[in-house]
Amino acid sequence: MPDILQVSDLHFGGVFLPDRAAGVHRVAERRRPDVVVIAGDFTQRARSRQFNAARAFIDRFEAPIVVTPGNHDLPVYRLIERTVAPYRKYRDSIEASLDQVHSFDGLTIVALNSTRPLRVTTGSLSSSQLDFAADAFGRAPAGDLRIVVTHHHVAYPPAFRAPRAMIGGERVVSRLEQLGVRVLLAGHLHSTLIGDSIRLMPRLVAGVARRDGLIISQSGTATSTRGRGPERGKNSFNYISIGPEQTVVTHYGWNQSNQAFESVADHAFPSGAGAAGDEPADARGGEEG
Repeated sequence: MPDILQVSDLHFGGVFLPDRAAGVHRVAERRRPDVVVIAGDFTQRARSRQFNAARAFIDRFEAPIVVTPGNHDLPVYRLIERTVAPYRKYRDSIEASLDQVHSFDGLTIVALNSTRPLRVTTGSLSSSQLDFAADAFGRAPAGDLRIVVTHHHVAYPPAFRAPRAMIGGERVVSRLEQLGVRVLLAGHLHSTLIGDSIRLMPRLVAGVARRDGLIISQSGTATSTRGRGPERGKNSFNYISIGPEQTVVTHYGWNQSNQAFESVADHAFPSGAGAAGDEPADARGGEEG
């Protein structure tokens, strides 16, 4: 089964850190993931030169890329562009399709655009997008592990509840659980959270029986100065190793002394749906320089 490198919140622009970007590529060169997922916020202000730089970052990876836009990839302050053609620069440089299906050996990934042009920061998924995911998984080979990628987070680390999570996130997670999705990859919060939905979101939609949970892997900012909460001033990303019996999410943090990303903690979960894994964890458990 494939390994997945999950990064988000690159923020090419004035807050971007080139040495962290080089560090991400070094880990990719060493571990050789089968898929790279970039969960939005490629840019800080959705400018062409920022998207071009992000494209160059993407093109350095040898593995296939799965992407989704973030709220910073829309022109926040250019109101006419935001209204008329909010995704034009993103589509020109990063990916033309906003909702996508990717098939790999034993793995189906659905990337869903959670940004909304008329909102500055918050995001959501529509019923039609969830139906799109249902159709994609319905067509997937039997036995494929099902993964969904969004930009906006659905859960919070302990004692840190800003910015606001995805609007209707409980409804989304409930539907994904019913679809048999095993992993949800997201970003936006700029602070890592790794856990399972049964523990992180114990009360979802009233009246819906919950037999199976899903793994929630929310990555921090990999390459910017904008870390928040437990990861203020820090940089991180996640690496997901999927095996026949267990899925391990490794949290990588930047070590300033060594000028490199290093493994901070491993979080193990059963690969099949229906069982919980490690206790939920934010980024505070490891040492980062």
